[in-house]
Amino acid sequence: MKKKKTIIIILIMLVVLFIFCWYENHRIVVSYYSINNEKVDEDLAGYRIVQISDFHNATFGGKDNSWLLKEVEAISPDIIVLTGDLVDSNHTNIEVSLTMVEGLTKISPVYYVTGNHEYWLSEEDRNWLFDGLTETGAIILNNEVVDIEVGGNSFLLAGLDDKHLYDNTLADILNGRSELNVVLAHEPQYIKDYSRNGADIVLTGHAHGGQFILPIIGPVVAPDQGFFPKLTEGVVNENKTSMVISRGLGNSVIPIRLFNDPEIVVVTLE
Repeated sequence: MKKKKTIIIILIMLVVLFIFCWYENHRIVVSYYSINNEKVDEDLAGYRIVQISDFHNATFGGKDNSWLLKEVEAISPDIIVLTGDLVDSNHTNIEVSLTMVEGLTKISPVYYVTGNHEYWLSEEDRNWLFDGLTETGAIILNNEVVDIEVGGNSFLLAGLDDKHLYDNTLADILNGRSELNVVLAHEPQYIKDYSRNGADIVLTGHAHGGQFILPIIGPVVAPDQGFFPKLTEGVVNENKTSMVISRGLGNSVIPIRLFNDPEIVVVTLE
């Protein structure tokens, strides 16, 4: 009888743990950051950017990602940016990601840069992804800059390919222009390079929020930063550069998060 009770208690604990982990990995939170910069004038003040990072072909509300799309639509963004790892090279589902992006393009203009996982895909899958993104109307920024017009002013939206985060590519594409620039770059650990190359505001991801955020200890592990990483979420400043790090939405090699909710980031220019 005692053994039976022990088994029942263990089973209940396992069920509770499963429900908790499922909830932790499917509850979307929205994080708001106001970034002040002296280059932001009256026309640009209040401009709202939604950032989605490290999606890893996740699902929030079925294959059409209805929960995620409703959250983004409620924010009423001026533009939406995707900062890499839209798909996952370990359990690739390109259709899910493209369906999600197609839904986003119906809300606001969408801009995309690559992450490391895009380059870990087969060439066939990578071409399928890029062609599909173009068909949805999303704009791929492959070491490119576009002018975003806002009222009587504009700012530069620069997108760095994941292979060119730490060289002089950013300086080359900014070409010494003095307007406010917002840089899309997948990985945060190159903040000194972004600053050196003239970035005003950088939107990054890659770190998955440290995957597990433990009391006292904090974030546990992040790609390319190892254990107890420093650059996992929020706003980090380097000289005149403000960098926003998204915790991202999906998972990859480590399949679950702990005390680290999937995140949509909203950046407002001030």
